Amino acid sequence: MFKKILYPTDFSDVANSAMAYLKQLKDAGLEEVVIMHVLDRNRHDPVTVFRGDNEAMLEIEKGWEESAMVKMNTIADELREAGFKVKIRVELDSPFRGIVKVEEDEDVSATVIGSHGISNIQEMFLGSVAEKVIRKAKRPVLVVKR
Repeated sequence: MFKKILYPTDFSDVANSAMAYLKQLKDAGLEEVVIMHVLDRNRHDPVTVFRGDNEAMLEIEKGWEESAMVKMNTIADELREAGFKVKIRVELDSPFRGIVKVEEDEDVSATVIGSHGISNIQEMFLGSVAEKVIRKAKRPVLVVKR
């Protein structure tokens, strides 16, 4: 049924809890997991953006990507040990747009996402990434609660 799953992560506790669900889907035929992390363009320091310091912004993004890759490789190793084929993607976008784009690009069967990410307070004001993914996704979305 679910051959290929998209697993977006912000490395929060709830996102980490979603891993347990991925492993349980092995018996349901899950073969491949696409792990993804979105580097949020809105996280840039406003002063750096205002100055138009593109070199500084690129250096910051490079650091974010390197940090994310270390964490994602750890997750990938754990999933490979559980018998899954794994692909890693890092996107530079807003989180929900990046997730929906990769959902389509990778032609996944479903997305497994945590209900709340790292920025709980921000989500109360802006609407959670999970909620936006649920509304915009074309495939089923499994939301893992705390």
